[in-house]
Amino acid sequence: MRILFVADGRSPTAAGWIGYFTGADYEVHLVSTYPADPLPGLASFEVIPNAFAPLSGASTGGSDNRLRRMTAPGLRTAVLRLLSAWSLARRSRVLNETIRRVAPDLVHALRIPFEGMLAAAALAGPPDLAMRSVPLVLSVWGNDFTLHARAGKRMAEGTRAALHRADAVIADCARDIRLAHQWGFPDPAPTIVLPGGGGVRAEIFFPGEPLADQPLQVVQPRGVRAYVENVAFLRAVPTVLEKHPEIRFVCPGLAGSGPLTALAAHLGIDRAVDLLPAISQDELATLFRRSHIVLSPTTHDGTPNSLLEALACGCFPVAGDLDSIREWITPGENGLLVDAASPESIAHGLLAAIEDDALRERARVFNLKRVSERALYENVMPQAAAFYTGLI
Repeated sequence: MRILFVADGRSPTAAGWIGYFTGADYEVHLVSTYPADPLPGLASFEVIPNAFAPLSGASTGGSDNRLRRMTAPGLRTAVLRLLSAWSLARRSRVLNETIRRVAPDLVHALRIPFEGMLAAAALAGPPDLAMRSVPLVLSVWGNDFTLHARAGKRMAEGTRAALHRADAVIADCARDIRLAHQWGFPDPAPTIVLPGGGGVRAEIFFPGEPLADQPLQVVQPRGVRAYVENVAFLRAVPTVLEKHPEIRFVCPGLAGSGPLTALAAHLGIDRAVDLLPAISQDELATLFRRSHIVLSPTTHDGTPNSLLEALACGCFPVAGDLDSIREWITPGENGLLVDAASPESIAHGLLAAIEDDALRERARVFNLKRVSERALYENVMPQAAAFYTGLI
């Protein structure tokens, strides 16, 4: 099978998914929407830059800086939309030529914005039988519908156009399959839910010995993202420390954030909160095994890889109360759900987890079994391969 992926080549999730196929009997080609190092085993690699970078907030260098200085915010947004539409059309022609050259059995875009939009535009024109016959698979990642598709008219139109051209949808939660249909993907068309962007690597994320008689540690692994409520999380910490001053909070990916560092100092919690740089998967797994509780304070999400990985290491989950998260966590049974934008709600959830040893132990046993049954990479990825074969 010859597969052409359109993905952000920098993404560990994309690398994990694509790596399954480069390591098996497939001919794999990658078009990356960001500059990246080629993955091992690729038959070809090409970079077609993200056409929507200005709208997504990514830096576009001097031209965008000049545009900021020359235009009012409303006019700048309108100009950027026009430039992005023109840029997408131009880049889709480049991808169209790549698809013709590679002649793949299947094109898979790992995310709707902006990879799915690009692939759909490339396969939509110029219209001929060769292009119409290439199956397009779209992966839906956590915020494609709940955040990005609602960001403006251009994003909504791009989302609908991608779903209109798609032949199949892969999502990491059932909620996003429902939303795909609401955004125009036809109901009888093939879909599949495959958790965790390919699943949890059991050789990396596995449980350690129970952490008996050790001071409790909370890990917040979500880093700095627009939908991660880091300010609410830090403002919840003083309430927790007031009752349990021995608790430590460890936060990979937050080092270097001046506002968060300043807020921790202002709140007087910097002695108990470690803002760490980004760490490797092996280091993250070790951190999970040394922690009792994982906090995922998000207001938008699908099924976060980091949450499943923490569960696989034995952490007790406290997470934002979202439909997608409820597919994995039943409050009071195998975790707790909170209003991620509310410091009071986060503090209440953390205190409830800290003070209920029996709940944490029951959840540990349940979650280890659930991840083993539903989310291991070695079980999930063969389902993806079978899904591809069924489409072709």
